[in-house]
Amino acid sequence: MDNQPLDVLIVDDEAPARERLRDLLGDISAEQPTRIVGMAGNGVEALRLLETVQADLLLVDIRMPAMDGIEFAQHATRLDPPPRIMFVTAYDEYAVQAFELNAVDYLLKPVRADRLSQALDKVRRSAPITREALDRVAEPRGHLTCSERGRIHLIPIEEVLYLKAELKYVTARTAEREYLLEESLVKLEEEFPDRFVRIHRNCLVSRAAVTGFERVSADDGGEGHWAVRLANVPDALPISRRQWASARAALGG
Repeated sequence: MDNQPLDVLIVDDEAPARERLRDLLGDISAEQPTRIVGMAGNGVEALRLLETVQADLLLVDIRMPAMDGIEFAQHATRLDPPPRIMFVTAYDEYAVQAFELNAVDYLLKPVRADRLSQALDKVRRSAPITREALDRVAEPRGHLTCSERGRIHLIPIEEVLYLKAELKYVTARTAEREYLLEESLVKLEEEFPDRFVRIHRNCLVSRAAVTGFERVSADDGGEGHWAVRLANVPDALPISRRQWASARAALGG
């Protein structure tokens, strides 16, 4: 990336912090040219903005309401092309060490103009941060993300009734509809072990949504199988023989 102006989106829940970053970028514009394409007060607002504007760089606070900075960054890595991301934070020493270990770029508040200039110079020479690096410093997300016709749908994780792997996608089912996710079922199981239980090699169900179990007879008069019933899902979901014992124990069957 050459010395062309960087399109920057500033994300911070405090208006004075957003304005200070904007002013600092103006102060160093001769050596580090930038354009402010937007400012947002949390990750949800920022994702909505990114449906209408494209940013080369996201300057992101971490502690924000509605959606924190790391979760926002996790979702933003799915954009095409993915933006560069730099956290601007007053975070504690432990988190800073985690950032350094996983090559996550950050600036400590209060930000100085010379340090910001150095950081922008590094951004121009670096590749976008990977989702894997962010996952290593993140807490479990509050939302899953589905991209449809240029719009980013945010799916609150507490509304997901089940997750089912189908071909290269995972279907997330809520009471209202289904969403196609570009996610790995295995990674979702690892990220949310207290929320979802595996009932089949291709299906996880929400513990909170389970209403009961039922025995389903085989059409050919064979042995049949067990299935689990979920709130707001008309059909029972089959439990594989391999998963029956562990699913029953985890779900109280």
